[in-house]
Amino acid sequence: MEHDHPLTGLRVVDLSTGIPGGYCSKLLADAGADVIKVEPPQGDPLRDYSDGVLFEYLHTSKRSIVLDLRASDDNDNDNDVDRATLLALYATADLVVESFEPGVIESLGLGFDALESRNARATMLSISNFGRGGPWTNRPASEFTLLAQAGSTATRGLPGRPFINAGGRIGDWMGGVNAGVAALAALRRAHACGRGDHVDLSLLEAVTPTCTNVQSLYGSMSGIYDAVPRLEVPSIEPTKDGYVGFCIFTGQQWNDFCVLIGQPELADDPDLANMGGRIANGERVISLVHDFTTAHTTQEVVEIATIGNGENIPTMDHFVERGVFTKNPGRGFLQPRVPYRITGHSTRPFTAAPSVGQHGRAIRNELARGRSADDPVPTVLASGGGAQGGARDTAADDAWPLAGVRVIDMTAFWAGPYATYTLACLGADVIHVESVQRPDGMRFGSVQPPSVAEWWEWGPTFHSANAGKRSITLDLTRDDGRALLRRLIEQSDVLVENYSARVMEQFGLTSDVVHAWNPRLIMVRMPAFGLDGPWRDRVGFAQTMEQVSGMAWLTGYADTAPMNARGPCDPLAGLHAAFSALVGLHLRERTGLGTHIEATMVETALNAAAEQVIEWSAHAQLLSRDGNHHHGIAPQGVYNVADHPEGTMGAVAVCVETDAQWRALVHLIDDVRLRDDRFVHVDERVAARDLFDEVLAAWCAPRRTDEAVQLLLSAGVPAAPVVGARYGDRNPQHDARGFFEAITHAVAGTHRIGAFPVVFGRQPPARFARPAPRLGEHNREVLGGLLGVDDDELARLSADKIIGTRPGG
Repeated sequence: MEHDHPLTGLRVVDLSTGIPGGYCSKLLADAGADVIKVEPPQGDPLRDYSDGVLFEYLHTSKRSIVLDLRASDDNDNDNDVDRATLLALYATADLVVESFEPGVIESLGLGFDALESRNARATMLSISNFGRGGPWTNRPASEFTLLAQAGSTATRGLPGRPFINAGGRIGDWMGGVNAGVAALAALRRAHACGRGDHVDLSLLEAVTPTCTNVQSLYGSMSGIYDAVPRLEVPSIEPTKDGYVGFCIFTGQQWNDFCVLIGQPELADDPDLANMGGRIANGERVISLVHDFTTAHTTQEVVEIATIGNGENIPTMDHFVERGVFTKNPGRGFLQPRVPYRITGHSTRPFTAAPSVGQHGRAIRNELARGRSADDPVPTVLASGGGAQGGARDTAADDAWPLAGVRVIDMTAFWAGPYATYTLACLGADVIHVESVQRPDGMRFGSVQPPSVAEWWEWGPTFHSANAGKRSITLDLTRDDGRALLRRLIEQSDVLVENYSARVMEQFGLTSDVVHAWNPRLIMVRMPAFGLDGPWRDRVGFAQTMEQVSGMAWLTGYADTAPMNARGPCDPLAGLHAAFSALVGLHLRERTGLGTHIEATMVETALNAAAEQVIEWSAHAQLLSRDGNHHHGIAPQGVYNVADHPEGTMGAVAVCVETDAQWRALVHLIDDVRLRDDRFVHVDERVAARDLFDEVLAAWCAPRRTDEAVQLLLSAGVPAAPVVGARYGDRNPQHDARGFFEAITHAVAGTHRIGAFPVVFGRQPPARFARPAPRLGEHNREVLGGLLGVDDDELARLSADKIIGTRPGG
């Protein structure tokens, strides 16, 4: 076989357009799948966007065939022939990815029923703005309006100025990696039970918790809903020659920062001990910070705090030394490599993205001759089963995709726990390993003061990222703790950790050691910057990734400093790590062996923010922030309205992405300034974006929120109210699809938690097996029930603080 990669032999038929479907199938192609992109005669619309370079990035290593799937008339049978060709492709596919508006693919006779009748083992993944079913199923929307509806847009902005969206269309990339995870999980179940499924992904659900820092849960647990967006203190600050970005999260980080800026006494000020206090005293703190930062160059302050942009990111020494950027094989621009590395297995080399229909003849010839003995053998996947593996075609077809898979979760904060949360949502038994000496830091992001009993059980982000898991405590600095972990590793399938790079070595838990204990283990490591390179030992949080990757550079007003995107890089990294774990499980079924995977946090951010590096290297165009404007879309903006209903911010988001939407807007507003023939071209519309802001602001100003949104939607123009960050869970679409599930926690009570944003066709209705665990809640259940530790030994371990249920100190 010429190539042997984890997904070699897997066939994907990609009917999607845009970033979410394109990135989903890119992830699959990069792992070795044969992705056949089906395009209309005029090609994917993304080919026309910015000279096609983003298309070239998303569609390396794929093949293209042109099929006209529109309904034909009585005098033309060509379309019928093309639909017949697609049905023949269905018969050979493992997965079909589509992003038509719900109902369209069924109207063409090409929906899941058509796929299942020709290939019972095949899966269809449908990507849409709101998912299938519910009152908003066919509502016009875009990434811009979805983030406004979710509550994300309301988290950014300055007093007296419009709320602003996160730059770089992060919601689309979030949807794409969610789709990739869903696809691999569904394929695993299909191979386990012998029957495919229809998988339904909602982009609104994908962005609501991840792009809002789960603010709706903060509202529910605190009772405070009308929080006003305020910048972190400190955040992105001016230096002598540019900007520097800080992320101060833990108490130790604040203490170290105070020393850095020459103000150690600030660390002793109780009013500044947490982010809320620093924000409340922002004017005083920022004055002292600027005294320091503006007296130094960015390089003098700290190298890693450099704010990345399309020009400087590829030159950063860490990325150069690690070979993070490579030349696109077709156009020669720079693009990031695959954001994970599997020890012992080379990454599939990129090949140039196809021209329109480039492989049509070859694909038709393949269909005509049928599968050949020379074709790669399809990947066969088993259900879980730890070191023993599992049987094929024996699982119930309504089983969860990862039923039988056991995951050791040695992660903390949000990125790592979100990876294992995703695996738990897919049915894995996830055991969260903490210690009483060092619990998961997100427990301390609590809505309760330390005077409240078990206040550490009130952390909203912890609850969101750890629902469905079990918790044990082990002191891994001591022999007894490591011995118990070894016994757990011997009975598990996956281990995920996101310590800084040196910690696992200090514990003696290197890849060689753990694979000697369990050769079938998939070990996923999530260092912030990688296991080698100049920045190896640096730690990083979501804001760090936003600053380094360039996401912050694209977020903000044109005349102010860059702004943080407010957290999406954590779940983005977690989802990529979950994807890589699933790739590892697929690979294990090919080889019988586990593997070691490095899923570097910053490289996932660089993949999602790749457009600005691509634009600079391809066109010498430095993309930059400009409020709500986007360099390829217009009009797009947030405009004030006449009322302020509960849960909204007195503004609406409007976005026009297509020529049809533009014509609808012109007809609705009926303003002579819009009736200019030049504006039929998107480039001319982008150039006139300030004029459109003026027209739309005047049109929205006298109207109520619901009136403005409904008029725009009825005309076919994407629009949404700017929803308050803590109200993003409150809409009839989420309620109809059951995305938020009420879960009762023994300490914190009952709250609604957002699930994985996918409905599997044969999935049980309840999404969560249990609430987020209390610290050490399952010590007896796991150590006693699974590992056989008796009561006397459990008592000794507790007395010696090897295990416990209360944080030390």
